[in-house]
Amino acid sequence: MRPWIRSAGAVVGGFLVTAIASTAADAIMHGTGVFPKSPQNMSEGLFVLASGYRALFTVAGGFITARLAPDRPMHHVWILAWLGLAAGLAGVVAYYVIGGAQLGPAWYPFSIAVESLPCVWFGGRLETSHRGG
Repeated sequence: MRPWIRSAGAVVGGFLVTAIASTAADAIMHGTGVFPKSPQNMSEGLFVLASGYRALFTVAGGFITARLAPDRPMHHVWILAWLGLAAGLAGVVAYYVIGGAQLGPAWYPFSIAVESLPCVWFGGRLETSHRGG
């Protein structure tokens, strides 16, 4: 397999782990009644919970990206981190375009964007620390 395909696959794999795990956790939280059904608003504490598990899944995405990278794992991790920041900033824009405060607290979409860089980096470092890379 060509190295650029494996490189792209490493970044896409990390992104998918983060996105699928976050979406699945949201669905489970709504399905089990931990989070209210739409269109009811969630409490601030529930947004803290969602931000927390999303951060953990973002760490996992960085870990997976580093694990799958054919070489220079932290280079791949930083690509994922910047893509995550861009996706998070798109979420901030969507928050204000769609309706702002009726969707939840303003800090939440910002936290998702900001946590991408340190969380993805941390996941990559967790994976590479034992192999010196």
